Amino acid sequence: MSILSRLSFNQMTADPWSLEQVVTNCSRAGIPYIAAWRHKLDGDPTKAAASMRREGLKVSSLCRGGWFSGPTPEDRRQRIADNRRAIEEAAILGAPVLVMVCGPANGQTLEDARATVLDGLAEVLPDAEKAGITLGIEPLHPMYAAERSVVVTLKQATDMAEHLGSPNAGVVVDVFHVWWDPEIYPQIKRAGPRIVGFHVSDWPVPLPGILMGRGMMGDGVIEIRKLREAVDATGYTGPIEVEIFNDELWKNADESLPGLIQQRFLKHV
Repeated sequence: MSILSRLSFNQMTADPWSLEQVVTNCSRAGIPYIAAWRHKLDGDPTKAAASMRREGLKVSSLCRGGWFSGPTPEDRRQRIADNRRAIEEAAILGAPVLVMVCGPANGQTLEDARATVLDGLAEVLPDAEKAGITLGIEPLHPMYAAERSVVVTLKQATDMAEHLGSPNAGVVVDVFHVWWDPEIYPQIKRAGPRIVGFHVSDWPVPLPGILMGRGMMGDGVIEIRKLREAVDATGYTGPIEVEIFNDELWKNADESLPGLIQQRFLKHV
């Protein structure tokens, strides 16, 4: 079976495209999966799900839940409510995984924020279990700790998943965020069956920007195939998402982009 059968096109890889453009272009290219983002569903997950299914596309995950920490108890309650809506949306889409980007400290200390994240995950976990959705805790690179996530290593994410102790609590491994970690390979092995998602891109040198600097596979220094093989060795056989935030890629995105991704995917993943 070709590894292309596991390829998922993350909507943010072609941010200017509408949902219909992503669906059409992926279907024409024979890409089997789409990774959806909540803000790109045009406020109607039911319609989005119908569009994808009509073209025979499957949804690998929905992004994003999380962002639990807030400066007041009311802020945190609102974030819990939003995560419950995200779980409902994932169920409508048929997305097995809700990717949890856990959020910054947002007025709390790092220690308190991490406790808030764990409490938030525990609070919405019964909703995920009932809906048949797995919460995929995604650690982000430490450079995002102040703005996007206080969970910055796979060890932290796996610790949280283990503490939750449910088959509906897992982790997502994104090569852009974890490639630097000297403990990444033993931590991948440890995470094992808790791995519920794998994302690829590359780290160009110099990095053009913290958020918008991801590169196409093969245009950077990440040992993508080695990481993929380590993840596969744990038994993960699920979709592999291509998730690239890059202004230049977005500006030049046309119908040839899915084909280019397939070529790079075969060569480097």
